[in-house]
Amino acid sequence: MKNIHPLLDPEKQRQAERYEKEKRLVGLAGLGSMVAALLAFYATGLSAGAASVFSGKSVVWTFLVYGASLLVFVSAVNLPVGFLSGYVHEHKWKFSNQTLGSWLAEKAKSLAVSLVIIYGVGGLLLWILASFPRTWWLIAGLAMACVSVIFATLFPILVLPLFNKYTPIENRDLVDALDKILTRGGLKSGGFYKEDMSRQTKKENAFLAGLGKTRRIVLGDTLMDRMSIPEIVSVIAHEVGHFRHKHIWKSLILGTGQQVVVFFFFSLIARALYPDFSSSTRWTLAHLPIFVLILGALSGFLFGPLGLALSRKFERQADAYALGNIEDKRDFMTALAGLADRNLSNAYPSWWVKLLYYSHPPMGERLEMADRFTRKTLR
Repeated sequence: MKNIHPLLDPEKQRQAERYEKEKRLVGLAGLGSMVAALLAFYATGLSAGAASVFSGKSVVWTFLVYGASLLVFVSAVNLPVGFLSGYVHEHKWKFSNQTLGSWLAEKAKSLAVSLVIIYGVGGLLLWILASFPRTWWLIAGLAMACVSVIFATLFPILVLPLFNKYTPIENRDLVDALDKILTRGGLKSGGFYKEDMSRQTKKENAFLAGLGKTRRIVLGDTLMDRMSIPEIVSVIAHEVGHFRHKHIWKSLILGTGQQVVVFFFFSLIARALYPDFSSSTRWTLAHLPIFVLILGALSGFLFGPLGLALSRKFERQADAYALGNIEDKRDFMTALAGLADRNLSNAYPSWWVKLLYYSHPPMGERLEMADRFTRKTLR
């Protein structure tokens, strides 16, 4: 193995390479399974059949049946790969704490949440397409921006509690330290919460969730058990960096532009392939699996690597903010190194893996950046 940062465990990093490779292969199998499921739903006539039910009644009833049918079919086809990825593979590497029953229960909850999202977002897009057949791509792109804001606001109070328990953090020293770093960044939080992440996994995580009054700091209990208060503060300082650089709103604006572009090119392709495109909602539903595949391919081809590169830039800016606003830079470095080793995050992936998969700079790059930052401040 190449020379690695002294804070990283060489054996853990060798394991991380194997873990990442296996997870990537299983992920590719999952992608193939998803494509196969959509094609099968279309080619077998199930899509056309579901789109024709209640033909003498309101298309709303047809849409309700279609959405449930598509989701159940695709979920059933993907279940074996999902089981391999989320249960077997995570147990193999001794990360998962779930029983088969709890894993299946979470899958059922995810299915229900997905169905609500399909009905809400899918119904909105179909209405826009039917009401504005020529300019739908522009209106739909702007509508998705509104949906993103609403979802980000409601996510921590409506969705997250379905899967985990969130309790206010009682450690007064930790709360005071977190409040201090947030105040320094001009950020107000709706609270500091502990997530019982250990119900599912031994992995560690912390994040800033919500917008406005629903914004809150969430720490996994696994992370709280293994990190010191200064290390936790350094992790949250990184999240404050995202706020200070307005990354959420920049991502929203850029994402809206990307969505409009994707919808525009999809509209051109769909009209070229299907002269009857947007002629009726039932017709659109019958061809929906093909449209989903085209949209996915367009989004990945046009903005996949570019979006990841932009995300890595934002993460580097957040790292720089954190390093500039904590007392001991080593706390940030030990926090990152600990996460890399304990979560088996590959600190030195191949360049193409980084290009195609990494939304964050690899841990090795982040640690080297922290070293340079520290040396510069000591001059």
